[in-house]
Amino acid sequence: MGIRQIHSFLSFTSLLKLLIGLAIAVQLIVISYNHFSGYYVLDGSMHFFTRLLRGFLLSLLAAFLIAYPDLFVIQYMNKIAPWSKNALKRIPIQLSFTVLIAVVISILITSFANWVNAYTEDLAGVYRSNIFIYAVVNVVVVAVLEAWVFFIESDRATQKAEHLQEELSQIKFEVLKSQINPHFMFNSLNVLSGLIDTDTKKAQLFIDEFSQIYRYVLEAIEKKVTPLSKELEFMRSYLFLQQMRYGDTLSYSVDIPSEHLKLFLPPLSLQVLLENAIKHNIVNEAKPLRIDVFCEGSFLLVKNNLQPKISGHSTGLGLKNLVKRYALICEIEPTFRLEKDFYVAKIPLINID
Repeated sequence: MGIRQIHSFLSFTSLLKLLIGLAIAVQLIVISYNHFSGYYVLDGSMHFFTRLLRGFLLSLLAAFLIAYPDLFVIQYMNKIAPWSKNALKRIPIQLSFTVLIAVVISILITSFANWVNAYTEDLAGVYRSNIFIYAVVNVVVVAVLEAWVFFIESDRATQKAEHLQEELSQIKFEVLKSQINPHFMFNSLNVLSGLIDTDTKKAQLFIDEFSQIYRYVLEAIEKKVTPLSKELEFMRSYLFLQQMRYGDTLSYSVDIPSEHLKLFLPPLSLQVLLENAIKHNIVNEAKPLRIDVFCEGSFLLVKNNLQPKISGHSTGLGLKNLVKRYALICEIEPTFRLEKDFYVAKIPLINID
């Protein structure tokens, strides 16, 4: 991993701020310890600031020389021994690298500082002291960098997961949407086909009404949700066309409180439920079909008398599709149940305010 890759997730400005703060903190601790322990007593405030400035510049240089090797080691260890899999293997290896880097940098910086301005103290003692300080400081630096890298990568992983989830939801929605359009057209054309053979005037009226309905389909299908009021308008038009085919043998009632009309549901949900009722039940003069649409709390119910056709195979695609569409927009699932001599579909109404 190169320096450019490091700065792709950890900016130079952020790293600089961290190292400046760390260099100042280390120098304040070292200068204070040396003064109060009697190892290197300060002569006054000017001497303090001179030591602080000189030490800060050297510490900042050392911090950069230490930080980049530390970051390389962290990224390398993340590949060969990630914390989640090889923590016990990683700790001694990374600790060894951390101390080794500190030893090398401390020797270089101490030698450079002695060349610029020779130490009055025993040079060997200065080397030992600085090696110890650099080693301890570098352990702290590595811990801070590890936490920082983990936080950044975790945050990026979360953002990426959210982005992928949004894309996946959109893809699923597009797939489901592509299933609805042809499905609705196919069934409507079946109705039209039946009318053409029996009543051409009704067929023409059906075509006119169907064009209005399909305009709603094209508008609503681009949305994930639509107001219940719009769905009810569509439902009345849809059932009007169905009644052109079945006459008085198909009837329905609607009982919806006005405050529920502003709630939302996936577009064409009612079409799926109504189509399911008509498709799978006998509809004739001997056995008329009655569909009731009403509310229970924040749920919309579609209830029909049960008189199933003997022949015919149902894939259940329409209802499965509806359940999947609800899963993309809320946590409450539609339910479908048999209730004595009735079939009841119960779908949630969504308040998006």
